[in-house]
Formats: sequence, C-alpha cells, structure tokens
Amino acid sequence: MLVLSRKVGERISIAGNIVVVVTAIHGDRIKIGIEAPKSVRVLRGELRETPRSAQRTV
Repeated sequence: MLVLSRKVGERISIAGNIVVVVTAIHGDRIKIGIEAPKSVRVLRGELRETPRSAQRTV
C-alpha cells in the first residue's frame, strides 16, 4: 500500500486517466473527489467488501 500526504486541492494521478483530489478536510474527515472515465467502476470500500451471500438475496 502506498500512503501519501496531501493538502486540500492537491491531486494524485493513477494510471494516467484517474485523478483523486482532496476537496476538504474537517477534523478527522477528508472529502475526496475522483475523476475517472465512465468505463471505470468506482466503489466505496464497504460496498466492495459485501459478502457474496448477501449479494445473492435478490
């Protein structure tokens, strides 16, 4: 895992077509913006880690 320190407004580029921007910092909470092509799926960690059995309940 790569860990970086960034200030508000600073950007991180991933694979040349994904950009992560720090938009705000309030205490221990950080807001980020993600710029990515529509073909790239972006999920929050808690959605990605959902057990497969819970996904099949539909």
